Amino acid sequence: MEKVNNVTEFIFWGLTQDLVVEEVCLVVFSFFYTVILLGNLLIMLTICLGNLLKSPMYFFLNSLSFVDICYSSVTAPKLIFDLFAEKKRISYAGCILQLFGVHFFGCTEIFTLVVMAFDRYVAICKPLHYMTIMDRERCNKILLGTWVGGFVHTIIPVSLVVQLPFCGPNEINHYFCDVHPVLKLACADTHFIGNLVTANSGTIALGSFVILLISYTVILVSLRKQSAEGRRKALSTCGAHIAVVIIFFVPCTFTYMRPDVTFTEDKMVAVFYTIITPMLNPMIYTLRNAEVKNTMKKLWCRKLFLDSNKK
Repeated sequence: MEKVNNVTEFIFWGLTQDLVVEEVCLVVFSFFYTVILLGNLLIMLTICLGNLLKSPMYFFLNSLSFVDICYSSVTAPKLIFDLFAEKKRISYAGCILQLFGVHFFGCTEIFTLVVMAFDRYVAICKPLHYMTIMDRERCNKILLGTWVGGFVHTIIPVSLVVQLPFCGPNEINHYFCDVHPVLKLACADTHFIGNLVTANSGTIALGSFVILLISYTVILVSLRKQSAEGRRKALSTCGAHIAVVIIFFVPCTFTYMRPDVTFTEDKMVAVFYTIITPMLNPMIYTLRNAEVKNTMKKLWCRKLFLDSNKK
């Protein structure tokens, strides 16, 4: 079919049509997004100023915090702004950019979580070879690979969507542009494209989830050989990682590992992997990690000491 675009903008239905609920959502999601920005920025500052970047675990945690800020910023500001607006509009180009951002940063986060699981596996199961295996050069290459992998994944759904004709209607039953809701508006048969997207996004989500579950199972089994103190520290770190993995991957897999169909519940499910997970990451990693907490205390004590001396 020849591509004919009569649609220059899309209109979101948003999370709800109830004005009272929208006011509550405005307060809640404004708070969530503020926590995402402040929490992840605090972790990044702590890691950089506390000289923790030399540790592979904190090197990847710093990257995860940056990705969380970028990932949530693709959808959350627009969601918050639309709660003020009577018509929740987005241009065609803006929709494609948002689609690109959601899949690029989302996939990069998935690969980063997989890398962090591998890092913990090496640290716990091969402690004597840890710094040799996870040296700085290899960590830089792995980190670059997560971003390149996210980009390669994203090119597939975006390149498929931009070739489709849109001639109306233009209302999306969602709060951001995602592949399946946008495909429903195309003036063409999108069944094959929908299956390709499911094979691409679904395989990455489910495959990574299975790999992570196997990795952490191997780690937990290997803890039997550790000392009591070693087990406690490893369980604390891995427990935080497993919590993030479950909160992120279960709703993500529900959304993408199925045929080209959409449900009303998709909007609420999407909130978990686009907003809730980036908000919880700094809380989980900070509250469950003694080294990060101690570094924060030292940095703040040093700052207070310098400020008091200036006075």
